[in-house]
Amino acid sequence: MSNNIKQKIIGEHTEAQVLFVRYFVAVLVDLIVLNLFEEYWSAVIIQSFTISLLTAILLQILLKITIKVEHKISIYFKSKSKPVKILGYIVMYIVLLIAKISILEAINLIFGDKVQFTGLWHGVIAFLTVVIVMLTIEQIVVKIYFALGVKKIDNKININLNK
Repeated sequence: MSNNIKQKIIGEHTEAQVLFVRYFVAVLVDLIVLNLFEEYWSAVIIQSFTISLLTAILLQILLKITIKVEHKISIYFKSKSKPVKILGYIVMYIVLLIAKISILEAINLIFGDKVQFTGLWHGVIAFLTVVIVMLTIEQIVVKIYFALGVKKIDNKININLNK
């Protein structure tokens, strides 16, 4: 590796490689979840596989931005006094709601009728259900990944199944 290219090495992989795999898997999870909802729930309508792939990519980008903003707000309010913390919870709830509605609107602006979430509150409930399932499945996949980790102890390989 040349001195001009500065990359953080994580194990035997670069930080860029780790991020690529993380987001690639997350997009695939989102794609699977979107298509399963599209196939089995009439409240989710997606015109084609390509549109669902593009929607999964857009969702991943917008959800990651939203989560970063939410974490920054959370950190800010965490160190405050109790009354301010309560205000922080209210602010976080409002930010969460506005962010999810904004993501839904971004999907609507970009894809129009090609992606539809219908039903209660003009599809907000269907959209929130899909997002919650996506985030839950992503976390399950991450937990499985780490549970399959291999540790080397005293020159013996110890497969960690109980993490």
